[in-house]
Amino acid sequence: QVQLVESGGGLVQAGGSLRLSCAASGSIFSDNSMGWYRQAPGKQRDLVATILSGGSTNYADSVKGRFTISRDNAKNTVSLQMNRVQPEDTAVYFCNVYQLRRNYWGQGTQVTVSS
Repeated sequence: QVQLVESGGGLVQAGGSLRLSCAASGSIFSDNSMGWYRQAPGKQRDLVATILSGGSTNYADSVKGRFTISRDNAKNTVSLQMNRVQPEDTAVYFCNVYQLRRNYWGQGTQVTVSS
């Protein structure tokens, strides 16, 4: 089993910055994908960014150039640096680990961007 604990959500003004962090524990394999997804009220959960063990990254078009994902393989953590946030970035952000064909999710952290 894998447990994920997110931190760093909150209220931020448009144009500001926020950093989300996620700590993974349990049966973490070295070859996996870690990432962030988000879900706004009444909408589906969408990809924000993912990063592989080797460092390859993938971003949603809407966050490219504003958000940066990083990970620390030794500590099993993944972070999301959010810059120049916009009201449409408001959502619950979920940490994700994908390994051995299984998805694991954190409980989610609320990010609210005021205009």
